[in-house]
Amino acid sequence: MEPVTLTTDRLVLRTAGPQDTEAVYAAAQDPDIQRWTTIPSPYLHEHARSFTEQMVPDGWANASMFTFGLFLPAGDLVGMLGITMISLGVGEIGFWGAKEHRGHGYVTEAAVAASRWAFTDRAIDRLEWRAEVGNAASRAVARRAGFTMEGTLRSAINNKGVRRDSWIGSLLPSDLSLPSTSPYSPAP
Repeated sequence: MEPVTLTTDRLVLRTAGPQDTEAVYAAAQDPDIQRWTTIPSPYLHEHARSFTEQMVPDGWANASMFTFGLFLPAGDLVGMLGITMISLGVGEIGFWGAKEHRGHGYVTEAAVAASRWAFTDRAIDRLEWRAEVGNAASRAVARRAGFTMEGTLRSAINNKGVRRDSWIGSLLPSDLSLPSTSPYSPAP
């Protein structure tokens, strides 16, 4: 699949490529990104290069992971967002915001736009959000984007060789007033 570009009122969501390697590397030096995400730590130039030159294009090419860089119109990288396919019709969304751009609602805005795209263009009927228990900033973004918190999964994340508990939430097309591609019969 060819990468797509999405726009919001304030952002351009486009695939991250080799031209973004330095910006990804710089943002990923933030201790909070290294702590709360599963990126390598320490995060080296080779990790950023592998991400932008191999991982991102491969994910788009085989439709297994749709990664968007979140950019201001001037070109500044404000964050990253990915939707990874985990089963038929189900994707998992993950994101981080660059330290200097946090607190402006950019990641929430991008999460809503990418979710709408996934529901309407990729026939996804459920998006899951997971974060390590304690990652309150990620949870706040997910809630503002409309995700319903569903609970805690024990030992559900392996972060740098350590099993950790995970919060989980979900977003359905109906949460954004969109139709599903499959019938859904909620529990009474």
